[in-house]
Amino acid sequence: MSRPDIVVLDGHTLNPGDLDWSPLRELGTFTCFDRTPAAEIVARALPADILLTNKTPLPAATLAQLPRLKYIGVLATGHNVVDAAAARSRGIPVTNVPEYGTGAVAEHTIALLLEMTRHAGHHAASVASGGWTRCPDFCYWDSPIIELAGLQIGIVGGGRIGSAVGRIAAAMGMKVAFTRRAGGTAELESVFRTSDVISLHCPLTPETREMINERTIGWMKPTALLINTSRGLLVNEPNLAAALNAGRIAGAALDVLSIEPPPAGNPLFTAKNCLITPHQAWGARGARARLLDTAVANVRGFLAGKPANVVN
Repeated sequence: MSRPDIVVLDGHTLNPGDLDWSPLRELGTFTCFDRTPAAEIVARALPADILLTNKTPLPAATLAQLPRLKYIGVLATGHNVVDAAAARSRGIPVTNVPEYGTGAVAEHTIALLLEMTRHAGHHAASVASGGWTRCPDFCYWDSPIIELAGLQIGIVGGGRIGSAVGRIAAAMGMKVAFTRRAGGTAELESVFRTSDVISLHCPLTPETREMINERTIGWMKPTALLINTSRGLLVNEPNLAAALNAGRIAGAALDVLSIEPPPAGNPLFTAKNCLITPHQAWGARGARARLLDTAVANVRGFLAGKPANVVN
């Protein structure tokens, strides 16, 4: 292919300005949009031989309007934003970027766990607002401080990220229990009933969709904590909010929600003991640099007739 047209539909989250697009510029005529509204997807993608997207959707109806398109690269691991079957029917490979964020997401998981148990950020804010100055004692805390050593973390999903979380937790003295099954299996129930922390690291499938619900929350200890840095739709959010408000579990920390950005009425915003971060676990600069490097390598492989990380 002589110098292809390369279009990035939503480059801002991957590269807000601290990374370098030049390796892609070297491969073709390069255009990058920070974000692409739905009404402009077809017009912006129409000139592309090579189209890169992170979260901008490319359903079959959109792909049918892009006759020049020869390749789609997803700037993420999850690739459900693209109708991969429709692309395959036209001979268009769809690639993703696996593995780039293992360390970053595992670290964020542990950061959420530590904030729920040590409350460092909360107490730092309290000091800044004068809480320590007003205290008659040399120290204070207004939330229970929990020691993790000796507690059990139940990890749903034994892939790269779940395994990395398990290694860090074990280094802190925690007991680690893995379960790779979803739904109402005896193994899953056993891990939920015996664990002090449940951390989700599994893909979204019909079997895992809303696996955290009234029934499975009922298996958990009232002192248990829930962490989700995987997929927002693993959690039935109204069920979780109700459980937190009723004290059926002690707390939850989530980096992902069912709709992103979330609407103002999400029930978890006002739920008790609920910590939410804005889908940032993957966003460490080192992880994003690896993502971009692999995305460029994917394009190079396609141009050389040796596509890698093809998902369709």
